[in-house]
Amino acid sequence: MISARNLSFAYPARSRPAGGRPAVADVSLDVHRGARLGILGPNGSGKTTLLKLLGGVLTPTSGHVTLDGVPVGRLGRQAVARRLAAVPQDTHPAFDYTALELVLMGRYPHLGAFEVEGARDLAIADEAMAATGTREFSSRYYSTLSGGERQRVVIASALAQQPELLLLDEPTASLDPGFQIEIAGLLGRLHAERGLGFVLSTHDLNLAASLCDSLVLMRGGAVVAAGPTRDVLTRDGIAALYGIDADVGFHERAGHMVVVPVGRIAP
Repeated sequence: MISARNLSFAYPARSRPAGGRPAVADVSLDVHRGARLGILGPNGSGKTTLLKLLGGVLTPTSGHVTLDGVPVGRLGRQAVARRLAAVPQDTHPAFDYTALELVLMGRYPHLGAFEVEGARDLAIADEAMAATGTREFSSRYYSTLSGGERQRVVIASALAQQPELLLLDEPTASLDPGFQIEIAGLLGRLHAERGLGFVLSTHDLNLAASLCDSLVLMRGGAVVAAGPTRDVLTRDGIAALYGIDADVGFHERAGHMVVVPVGRIAP
């Protein structure tokens, strides 16, 4: 579905330290339909930039991204948005919309110029809110919702785009453990029930362990390891990525691998 080859991107010189390396450096990867791919790495490793490149928000300095063989840059924003939906870490609307109004914004790729939402768009938005458990918030203003409720509304808006793939940037950041489990459960259910694929960047190793079939580990803009989660999320891999010692094992009650950080590794 998405193919990235020798992908590099550097922000303008004024936005990075003198002599600083590119935000993304020579990254190649494939994302197939129904994929559950996690991108892990420390702060500044290029995770968010890579997501923006995959979604066509940023144009690579070198290399290319294709969607079913067609360069993303040739498709146009609306065509890309009918296939891929982005869920940012933080959403700050310019105005205080209701939850339903925000979800309906996900229909924009399917509307023509000056076209307004019709009955079908409302039905799709309502179905997206039902799937995310946010229908009860329809008339509430976005600003009155809790962090977990807001994130579910944003995911509902992405679902209203009827995409084939979600691109999620740290979807559980700043959420308490209850909401983290809730969002993880929602993503797992959407994949199981709809076959909806996703690529998510995260610092939460246990979220990645519970949701992702495969991982890409990034450091300094480059990929340092990639492959099935069970092969990549190891004690040595975590040590190389974050400089920490961690125990990694399968947890019977959780039903997936878990990571327990133990401490920093002495330099």
